[in-house]
Amino acid sequence: MSAPVPVMTVPGEPPPTADAVRASGLTRTYGSGSTAVHALAGVDVAFARGAFTAIMGPSGSGKSTLMHCLAGLDTPTGGQVFLGGTELTSLRDDQLTRLRRERIGFVFQSFNLLPVLDARENIVLPMQLAGRRPDPSWFDAVVARLGLRDRLRHRPSELSGGQQQRVAVARALLPRPDVVFADEPTGNLDSRSGAEVLDLLRSSVRETGQTVVMVTHDPAAAAYADRVVLLADGRVAGDVHAPTADSVLAALRGLGA
Repeated sequence: MSAPVPVMTVPGEPPPTADAVRASGLTRTYGSGSTAVHALAGVDVAFARGAFTAIMGPSGSGKSTLMHCLAGLDTPTGGQVFLGGTELTSLRDDQLTRLRRERIGFVFQSFNLLPVLDARENIVLPMQLAGRRPDPSWFDAVVARLGLRDRLRHRPSELSGGQQQRVAVARALLPRPDVVFADEPTGNLDSRSGAEVLDLLRSSVRETGQTVVMVTHDPAAAAYADRVVLLADGRVAGDVHAPTADSVLAALRGLGA
C-alpha cells in the first residue's frame, strides 16, 4: 500500500475550539543582524485536546524550539501561544512558573529525576512544589498502570532506564495536566523499553483523554501518535494523519530529510 501524501496546513485558518494548545504567527530568532538564526519563522499550528501528536522534521527545522515555546520554556520573539484559553506569551515569569507546575507535564530524554529522592518522592515532587496533594486513588491508578508499585521506595540509581522513564511519565501524568510535552522520551532507552514508554503515553491518551505532544526524530516512535506535524526551516510543512513508520519516512523524504 502506498504511503499517504502529507496534508498541507493552511496558514490563517481559525483553530478549532477543541485545541489544547496552539501557536499563532510564532517566531523565534537567536542573535541579530547577519548572524541571526530564525528557528521559527511564523508558525501557525494547533494541537487537539485528547490526542497524541508528534512533531518531526530535519535537524535544525525548529521542532525542539517549537515545543519549548509551546510549553513556556522559551520566550518567542513574536506571535502568541495559547494553552486552552490562556495566552502564555502575556504572562509574567511567576505566572508562567505556576502555570507550568499546575497545567503542563514534562517527559525529557534525560529523565530529570532527583537522585536523593525515591521514585514516589520524585513522582509527587511537582505537586508538592505547587502546594497540592495528589488524589490517592489517581496516584494508585497511575502507579499501577506504569508497573511501579514495587519500585516506589527505590532511588533512581536502583532503577533501570526504562523504569526511570516510567517514573518520569508518572510524574507528568499525576497532576492531570492540560498537556504532556515529551522531548525525545525514548532517546536514552533500548528499543523494548522505548516501545513500552510510547505505549504508555498512547494509552494515557486513549484511556484517560490526556493530550500528549512529542518531539521525536524516530519514525517508529512517531507511528504511535494520532498525527505527525512536519516542520522545515522553521515553518509547518505538512501533517501526516494516522501515521505509520513508512508514511512518516515518505513524508520526511519529501522534505529532503
